[in-house]
Amino acid sequence: QVHLVESGGGLVQAGGSLRLSCAASGGTFSSYTMGWFRQAPEKEREFVARINWSGGSTYYADSVKGRFTISRVNIKGTVYLQMNSLKAEDTAVYYCAADAGGGEYKYWGQGTRVTVSS
Repeated sequence: QVHLVESGGGLVQAGGSLRLSCAASGGTFSSYTMGWFRQAPEKEREFVARINWSGGSTYYADSVKGRFTISRVNIKGTVYLQMNSLKAEDTAVYYCAADAGGGEYKYWGQGTRVTVSS
């Protein structure tokens, strides 16, 4: 069983930055594809970014490309999301998730809230 805990959310002004962290325990973190997702109020959950097991391959939603950076430190069992140039529309609960194989994000954290004031 993989346990994921996000942190780093908060209130920030538009144009500001935040770094989210997701600490994993259990399982074999270094073999997982990790993803970040978000859910804004009254909206569906949406994909934000993902990173492969080694960190050598990343992929972003168009809405965050060039502003957000996903990274990981396998020895720490942690994945990060650096968010720059934040906009009001980035306001959401952010979740990290682990794909332990099979292309399905089977494990999810509880989420961390990000609020961007305009």
